[in-house]
Amino acid sequence: MSRDEEIRAEDRLARAALTWLTEPGTWSVHRLVERLGAPAALALLCDGGAPEEKLHATVAARLAAGDPRAAAARALERIDRLGARIVTPDDDEWPVGVDDLRRLALSGASRRVDAETAPPLCFWVRGAWPLAEAMARSVAVVGARAATPYGVHVATELGYGLADREWSVVSGGAFGIDAAAHRGALNAGGVTVAVLACGLDRPYPMGNTALFDRIAETGLLVSEWMPGAEPLRPRFLIRNRVIAAATRGSVLVEASARSGATQTMRRALAIDRPGMVVPGPVTSAMSVGAHELLREQPTARLVTGVAHVLEEVGRIGADLAPPARGPRRPTDELDDEAAMVLESLPRRGLHNPDAVAARAGVAVRVALRKLSLLEELGLVVRRDGGYALAPPPGRRAAGTRPAGAPPPPG
Repeated sequence: MSRDEEIRAEDRLARAALTWLTEPGTWSVHRLVERLGAPAALALLCDGGAPEEKLHATVAARLAAGDPRAAAARALERIDRLGARIVTPDDDEWPVGVDDLRRLALSGASRRVDAETAPPLCFWVRGAWPLAEAMARSVAVVGARAATPYGVHVATELGYGLADREWSVVSGGAFGIDAAAHRGALNAGGVTVAVLACGLDRPYPMGNTALFDRIAETGLLVSEWMPGAEPLRPRFLIRNRVIAAATRGSVLVEASARSGATQTMRRALAIDRPGMVVPGPVTSAMSVGAHELLREQPTARLVTGVAHVLEEVGRIGADLAPPARGPRRPTDELDDEAAMVLESLPRRGLHNPDAVAARAGVAVRVALRKLSLLEELGLVVRRDGGYALAPPPGRRAAGTRPAGAPPPPG
């Protein structure tokens, strides 16, 4: 092994050990690593040199439970057996978007999960795709675990549509919206990434084990925690900052008033990532958090489908959503006089051209010209010297024929 390889191996071991010694996202640890390097930062903490009292207490408690270097070495051996790998900022596949967490500052942050939002030290990754490549063109789809059928349908459609357009779909692997988005992407044959809040060898929830195996086959499982780490409740919120930063934008499909998915959106918006919300029924408790986010966050955008999402995250001027329009009707291209002539015809019975002209307020010559146009369009029929509205297709009255149809024999 060359000296460069030894240095990289020491750095990997130290970063893995630091994620065992302290929770990911700890700013004081991140600053130590930036200033001293991971091996020196680890040595300092293990020697009792933590710069803050709270960090000192955390490190002391963890050291009482074991040796962080030994724990990291065991994890690296286990990750090899899993067919997985560790990824650090020195690797080409490091997702550079997470470095934007350096400027994440949440207003009114009183809880640790809101204050300790530093960039990750490393990732544990299972799957063949290079992590940076999978994240470079990705959208997060997040939402409620207790999703409604409406939410599951929307998330599945979004996952499928984004993957079908060669965007990676990123979520947290949970029940409800997360699982629906993952499955939609898988059904489209696309790439999906599950960012976990526990070790890769014990993905949570267990009920999604088959889903996680499918994701690992064609996409990626990603975690900041080493193998064996438990899915503790605070870790889900710590994890959410990665989902927000590593992707090009985040879509919230459903969220209750206290949903953790809204925290992903707030983190995305705080680092100037597009934050998008799918509206839901105002009578649904699973829409309260989503609608409140739209009300409170001026930069959050309402979206109703893949086209709107791509307009927010895609290329400027190229991925524009088509304007919302109803189905085109033959009457859409009528000028004012033709429209007035059409409206002047009775719903039943016939009118001669003179009566139509009088009702429409146009000259008889104009009425005849417009009636001929309406007949060509199949909107009126001529019969017995008068004109009547054409019946709907399939209900044409006896003796009438659509415009342009050949006359009956004889």
